[in-house]
Amino acid sequence: MAGTPAGAQPSGSPTAGIYTCVNAQGRRLTADRPIAECVDREQRVLGPSGTERQRLGPTLTDQERAALEAQRRKEAEERARIADERRRERVLVARYPDQASHDAERAAAIQQVNEVTAVAEKRVADLQRQRKALDTEMEFYRRDPSKAPMLLRRQIAEQEDALAEQQRFIAGQEQEKRRVHQRFDAELVQLKSLWAGQRPAMPSQ
Repeated sequence: MAGTPAGAQPSGSPTAGIYTCVNAQGRRLTADRPIAECVDREQRVLGPSGTERQRLGPTLTDQERAALEAQRRKEAEERARIADERRRERVLVARYPDQASHDAERAAAIQQVNEVTAVAEKRVADLQRQRKALDTEMEFYRRDPSKAPMLLRRQIAEQEDALAEQQRFIAGQEQEKRRVHQRFDAELVQLKSLWAGQRPAMPSQ
């Protein structure tokens, strides 16, 4: 009986045989029917002996192929996002195996901010003492401050600028403390869920 000519396909059903192709990720796939992952690329149809019987071309239009590729990219990005999130979760749990370790690091972070703030507060106290000395000198020119020496007036202006700068810095450190607490609060919510998932299930009674 004459065989089916190469490239021909009987009408009514897919050509019987082994279908093989290389998908978009570079994996070689094999099936006993047309492979859905390779509708956008060529598929080879092999006979029982492994010889090539025919080739099937892509069955999608250019627009359909573009949509399929966009969907595959989206799925790949989502898989990468999930994998990255899982990796970050593992790192987080390894860094904080329990709440005590997390609380300790929060306290250390706040302590660092407090230490920096304390230096600025000491500088403010120094500036305020200096201002008192300058104010004492200005008492001589209380009736007419315009007669005060230019050096004295410049020192007062510089001192006021320095004091304002330190006060802005201290306000910024207060904001930093709030940011630290917000970060640790958010981490703690996530960690509690992760810690709960690590606990062994209670044996049934």
